[in-house]
Amino acid sequence: MENAEITHNLNSHDRIVRVTAHLLANGGLESVSTRAVAEAAGVQVPIIYRLFGDMRGLLNAVVSHGFEVYLESKRERLAQHDPVEEIRHGWDMHVEFGLLNPALYRLMYGEPQPSKEVPAAIKAFAILRERVTQIAATGRLLVDVESAAQMLHAACRGVTFSLLESDSAKRDLALSNRVREAILTAITRTVEPTLAEQPNQLSHMISMAVALKALLPNAHMLTSGERALLTEWLDRLSMSR
Repeated sequence: MENAEITHNLNSHDRIVRVTAHLLANGGLESVSTRAVAEAAGVQVPIIYRLFGDMRGLLNAVVSHGFEVYLESKRERLAQHDPVEEIRHGWDMHVEFGLLNPALYRLMYGEPQPSKEVPAAIKAFAILRERVTQIAATGRLLVDVESAAQMLHAACRGVTFSLLESDSAKRDLALSNRVREAILTAITRTVEPTLAEQPNQLSHMISMAVALKALLPNAHMLTSGERALLTEWLDRLSMSR
């Protein structure tokens, strides 16, 4: 009996998520209400509150589901050997997701309030930070990891919203590439600079400090206090620009 109830709840959960996603995609956020969702899913309103807590919980579930489905469909594009190329592909996927799913994207990023941060948005930023950390570990990052991740995140969101606000027939999709490359130029350097491009001593010291900090979590021979002290020194070095 208990297993049957769990199965019923799972079926109801999935059906409600799919129905809400359909309403959202076709009518926008204003078309999504507990009554409309309940009628379309063939359930009672209290079930929605029991499964999702409130409308915000339901919308978060819809966005997370849509984001996971999208990521799974692009799984091959995620596997790149060069971390900078991973950033490029990740940027392009972010913009593509926003343009293909405008209603979901606005739910993810349209309300910049920490108390309302969507789990899918948190996951997306965690993926970005991980990729930036990989670049730092190669010594190619010119700023600290957090600053680089924030710069990429802010610029990519800005580009996506800018494209969403323009007429789909007149969108300048090359804008995304231009902004992406401008940000990458500002925060990274090439693997093997030519003699004319060799970084000065300060830039080299900063990139090495950033790289060492990225690798520090693996320094198990250090105590927590030693890691904290070294992190403080590396932070000061990486901010010395």
